[in-house]
Amino acid sequence: MSLFITQIEQQLSNLAESYTQQGSDLKAVIHHWAHAIAAGSTPIGEPPTLEIIKTLQNAQLYTNKDEFRHKLYSEIVFPPPSAPKFHFIDLFAGIGGFRLALQEANGACVFSSEWDRSAQQTYFNNYGELPFGDIRAFTNDNISDELLNKLIPTHEILAGGFPCQPFSHAGVSARSAVGKQHGFECKTQGTLFFDIMRIASVKRPKVLLLENVRNIQSHDQGRTFNVIKSEVEELGYDFKFKIIDASTLVPQRRLRCYMVCLRKDLNVNFEFPDFTGNSLPLRTILEENPPSDFTISDRLWQGHINRTQRNLERGTGFTAFTADIDKPSNTLVARYGKDGKECLIPQEGKNPRLLTPRECARLQGYPDKFVIPKAKTPAYKQFGNSIAVPVVSKIVNKLIMDLI
Repeated sequence: MSLFITQIEQQLSNLAESYTQQGSDLKAVIHHWAHAIAAGSTPIGEPPTLEIIKTLQNAQLYTNKDEFRHKLYSEIVFPPPSAPKFHFIDLFAGIGGFRLALQEANGACVFSSEWDRSAQQTYFNNYGELPFGDIRAFTNDNISDELLNKLIPTHEILAGGFPCQPFSHAGVSARSAVGKQHGFECKTQGTLFFDIMRIASVKRPKVLLLENVRNIQSHDQGRTFNVIKSEVEELGYDFKFKIIDASTLVPQRRLRCYMVCLRKDLNVNFEFPDFTGNSLPLRTILEENPPSDFTISDRLWQGHINRTQRNLERGTGFTAFTADIDKPSNTLVARYGKDGKECLIPQEGKNPRLLTPRECARLQGYPDKFVIPKAKTPAYKQFGNSIAVPVVSKIVNKLIMDLI
C-alpha cells in the first residue's frame, strides 16, 4: 500500500466522515479527494477545499499542488495524466479496463464505482484510488438531483460495463433454471442501467461509452435492447452500437456489444473503427515456464473427457478440448478458475493446464506491470469479467479524433 496515501487517510478521516455515502468506504472519499486536490479540481461532495488543504499542510503533506501531485502519482502504477484533455467517470469499474484505456488517451478519471470488494482492491493497487461501492448510494430516490450533481463531478465521458449476467446467454439459462428473473426483471443487477441514465440526465456528459454481452441485443426477443436504445435517445443522445470480436487485438474470441452514445447537440456523426483482420494466436501470450500447479489433475481431466463424450452423444451441453494455440482462445469467463474447460493448454507428456492469471491478464490486453491478485480465484473472476482493453482504446481514439 502507498505510504503517502496511508498518511493522507489518517489526516482526512475525520473530515471525510460527513461526506461518506451509505455503503461506501471512507477511504473512497479520501482517495477521490486526494486525486481532486492533485488535479486542482473540486472534491466530491464539494467540501471546503481550503479546509482539506489546510489539514494536509498541518501534517506536512501539502506544500503546493505540483509537489503534492508528484508525491501522490509517484506511488501509483498507472497514474492519471498531469495535463488531461478530458475527464471521465468509471462506473461498474471492475479492475479498471475502461480507466486504463481512457487514461492512455490522456483522460483523467474523476469518479469510480465498483461494488465487488476484491475488484476494488485490485483497482486501488493499480490506480491509487479505492472506488465507491454500490452506485445506488448516489442514485437512489433519497438523492436529489442537486445533491447528485455535487456528488458526481463534471465529466465528458461516462464509461461503464454495466452488469451483464442478467442478459448473458449463460446468465439467462442459469436464472431461468432456478426460477429467477433475468434482464430488467432482475431487481438487483438488471436495473442498474437506469442508474446510468439518472447520472446522465443530471450531468449531461458528451458521451456514454457502454459495454455488455452480445446477447443483450437479442435478449427477450430484442425488447431489452429496444428499451436501452429508447431511454438513451429520449435523453437526447444518438445511439450507436457494434458487436465487436476482440480477436484481432488480443488472442481471444470475445464478442461484446459496445454502445457509443453522443449528445445530439454536438452534431457528431461517430462511426466505429474497423476491427477486421487476422486473429491473433493464443501462443503469443503464453508463459514459457508456468508453475506446475496449473496442470489439472487426472480426476478433473478424466471428468472433462467423460462429460464431453456424453454431451456429444446427446447433442447438448459443454465440451472440453485442449486449445489450438495457433488460434485465439475461447471467451474467458468469470468461472474459468473452477475447472478451466473454456481454455485448456495442451502439454506434452502430461495433462493440460489452466491459463495462469498473468496469461488471463494478457488475454484482456493488460500490460505485464498490472498488479494482479495473489489468490487465483479472484484473479480469474476479475479478468473473466473485464473488458478487452485494446478494443476500448481503439474506440476511444476514434472518439477523441471526432469529438475532443
